[in-house]
Amino acid sequence: MDQSQAPVLQALQAYQDSGQLPFTPPGHKQARGIDPRVAEVMGEAVFRDDVLVTGGLDDRSSSGGVLQRAEELMADAVGASATFFSTCGSSLSVKAAMLAVAGPGEKLLLGRDAHKSVVAELVLSGSVPVWVEPRWDTELHLAHAPGPEAFAAAFDRHPDAKGALVVTPTPYGTCTDLAALARLCHERGKPLLVDEAWGAHLPFHPDLPTWAMDAGADVCVTSIHKMGSALEQSSVFHLQGDLVAPELLKERADLFSTTSPSALIYATLDGWRRQMVEHGRELYDRVLKLAEELRAEIEAIDGLHVHSRDELCGEGRAFDADPMQLLVDVTGLGTGGYQVTDWMREHHRINLGHSDHRRVGVQLTHADDEETVERLLAALRDLSARAAELPPAPRVEIPPPGELRLEQAMRPRDAFFAPVEHVPWQQAAGRVSAELITPYPPGVPAVVPGERLNGEILRYLRSGLAGGMVVPDAADSSLDTLRVVAEEDHAR
Repeated sequence: MDQSQAPVLQALQAYQDSGQLPFTPPGHKQARGIDPRVAEVMGEAVFRDDVLVTGGLDDRSSSGGVLQRAEELMADAVGASATFFSTCGSSLSVKAAMLAVAGPGEKLLLGRDAHKSVVAELVLSGSVPVWVEPRWDTELHLAHAPGPEAFAAAFDRHPDAKGALVVTPTPYGTCTDLAALARLCHERGKPLLVDEAWGAHLPFHPDLPTWAMDAGADVCVTSIHKMGSALEQSSVFHLQGDLVAPELLKERADLFSTTSPSALIYATLDGWRRQMVEHGRELYDRVLKLAEELRAEIEAIDGLHVHSRDELCGEGRAFDADPMQLLVDVTGLGTGGYQVTDWMREHHRINLGHSDHRRVGVQLTHADDEETVERLLAALRDLSARAAELPPAPRVEIPPPGELRLEQAMRPRDAFFAPVEHVPWQQAAGRVSAELITPYPPGVPAVVPGERLNGEILRYLRSGLAGGMVVPDAADSSLDTLRVVAEEDHAR
């Protein structure tokens, strides 16, 4: 296919050039109706490009095939059989992929380090999770995606499971052996779904970890806004093989999709694909070299340590690691990752990615250059020089992995919709959670609806909050109280 084409962008240009006059949404009528104070901040161009997809970029029957051609070009660019665009983020795409494989009452193998969108789908669909344990790194205190052997054991225990879903790369940038996992799934005739939200860049350079389609996955979900050049909420999901029907995947996606998709998001997806095909290799040649140099520079700063690939990968750990994600341990400064993240924003207007009680994440993309890296390094050197001013390291009570794993006493859907009561956290041990409790970042639930709470998880969450953790989705974000299934209902 002619990868120099960008159907959505070209249709948008044609719309502007033809002098179309809309008597349709959006109500701002291509910036005519916006408040000048809004235009002062956002500019008018974003509103001029905010047009209907059907009845705007294309006619009311989509006879021009604008979106279809853009999706076909994306699939061709990465070697997938079919690609679907989403303007509702990978949270939608993951739900659609899961629902295309497992329905109400049917089992799906899921890495327990999955994003909260996976749990949301379980609540919506009523499918049954078979949790597969991540690989817990006892030295670094972080979880890597489950390995193929863990999924094999889960399939042996649950041969009726409809398929498997794994998150790789993780928010820490570590990866599992997808090729081996795809083989074991296919030997059983089961599809492999990959939440590769952090892997938009992986198809475009050979020195990056193998991306899901090349490894043999059946469906791959990717957040282009995370590591690519598209707007927030932009996502694609790719399909190959014959274990998931394309019409079924599209139908399931339609259940969750908006009927008013953003032409802005479609246009940036279209443009990013063309950029990567034409310039991706040279862009990543440059930024991979930059990442290597940055790693060495940060390592030389007193109190900071960048985890190497050798530390992250190996027996019992990750299979591979994305060099674009730098994990910086800050414990040598006597403080924690939450505190460093807040300090960097306050004092240097630098926003860091993933943070936890002992480290911060530095995410590089093709957009970074020597200027952005030098500003980051100057801030980190200042951080080191002023370490005595930082708050002390938080005392987060992290129990052994086995004590963080809770009994799934009820299906997530049943618990979520059951009669509930709110109890003080001191009285919540032994009760069945009716809510998601998800530390951010990275958005991996510590508690899933239907899991039975224990004292260890409660102390971990409470100490985490005291140390800077954020839990935005709990009914009581302070966790002074928890939303649990009413005892009389669970007894029935």
